[in-house]
Amino acid sequence: MANYDLTPRIAPHLDRHLVFPLLEFLQEGQLYADEDILKAKIELLNNTNMVDYAMDIHKSLYHTEDVPQDMMERRVEVVARLKVLEEAAAPLVAFLQNPNAVQELRADKQYNLEMLNERYQIGPEQIEALYQYAKFQFECGNYSGAADYLYQYRSLCTNSDRSLSALWGKLAAEILMQNWDIALEELNRLKEIIDSKSFASPLNQVQSRIWLMHWSLFIFFNHDNGRTQIIDLFNQDKYLNAIQTSAPHLLRYLATSFIVNKRRRPQFKDFIKVIQQEQYSHEDPITEFLACIYVNYDFDAAQKKMKECEEVSSIFF
Repeated sequence: MANYDLTPRIAPHLDRHLVFPLLEFLQEGQLYADEDILKAKIELLNNTNMVDYAMDIHKSLYHTEDVPQDMMERRVEVVARLKVLEEAAAPLVAFLQNPNAVQELRADKQYNLEMLNERYQIGPEQIEALYQYAKFQFECGNYSGAADYLYQYRSLCTNSDRSLSALWGKLAAEILMQNWDIALEELNRLKEIIDSKSFASPLNQVQSRIWLMHWSLFIFFNHDNGRTQIIDLFNQDKYLNAIQTSAPHLLRYLATSFIVNKRRRPQFKDFIKVIQQEQYSHEDPITEFLACIYVNYDFDAAQKKMKECEEVSSIFF
């Protein structure tokens, strides 16, 4: 059944923090040995600041209360760095936590920057410190704090690239907190920027769309209206082209959404044409099931594929 698992294909297009829910799901489903999942978690955690979590997993994996010296040293480094960043961002954080002071902010970012500098002696260095502090909080697993600070940072940031980076972080944090309505709003905001932004190369724009679609899976398969909205997004020409050229495994999710959503029949006919184009270059039980029925009219083969589809559904994150 592990050969149906798409985690190895999906994970490279996710922030490493978004991979943790996938590993949790695989661990609960016992698709892989528990030891292998724990080792994968530790490997992921090595490049984050979630040292306490890494220590707990190390204890579970090796059945010991002892932890490696490098983990202990890493924890000391993280705590020290967090304190430095906290102090650097403190003036702006204090301002943002003051309701009366926040009322002075306007929609005009340039006005805000001048006002903060003149009245509160808060300049670009403190605003940059807020971004670094928010990013560090995210790496520590404090997604709520990170989301708040990234939102506030974007309201002050005048650098479009940095603001975009902050929006990706805000989206990841909302997904990890399972705030599906807010996450959907951030997803749509990010899509609008990706579709309208001038990228250094068309390839960068395509890659951004691929990342967006992978991240959107968490939202669309948990949001009440997600099965409809994933069709609306993935079936757009630019996004469907990106799937066909760089991420054909996403066709499984689009196919599943069409199967359970009867209100998208006109779009379904166009999607079957895509299935027909991809049936010899991409193998997946769910898309092959549709090809058997709607392309090849082979109902005996479709019946056989049904069993594979049932197996896939049991590991469907």
